[in-house]
Amino acid sequence: MDKITHVFVELIPEVIPNRVLYISIKYSVAIHNCVCGCGNKVVTPLSPVAWQLNYDGESVSLSPSIGNWSFKCQSHYWIVNDAIEYSTKWSQARIDKGREEEIRRKDQYYKNKKQ
Repeated sequence: MDKITHVFVELIPEVIPNRVLYISIKYSVAIHNCVCGCGNKVVTPLSPVAWQLNYDGESVSLSPSIGNWSFKCQSHYWIVNDAIEYSTKWSQARIDKGREEEIRRKDQYYKNKKQ
């Protein structure tokens, strides 16, 4: 199984090596290069309506999965306990449905925050 190394930082460096996940708690973001090797930078904002980070004292996990639907590679994977777990490729219809669900979830979250 492929592994990724995590590094907690305040500021994300300009140059990001492959297989390194930089995590800034201060700025609520985790960034890494796409694990397929395409060279694209993957930004995962950490929030109740985006990605959640789990740190068990040794390894990190991000949830939900990372679907790089805007990249040519359209890679799809999970980061679980510093391991990369490849997932299935989604159809365009599934990607569209996932995006709609994400918008609905965010709208509902922020609507409830205002109440």
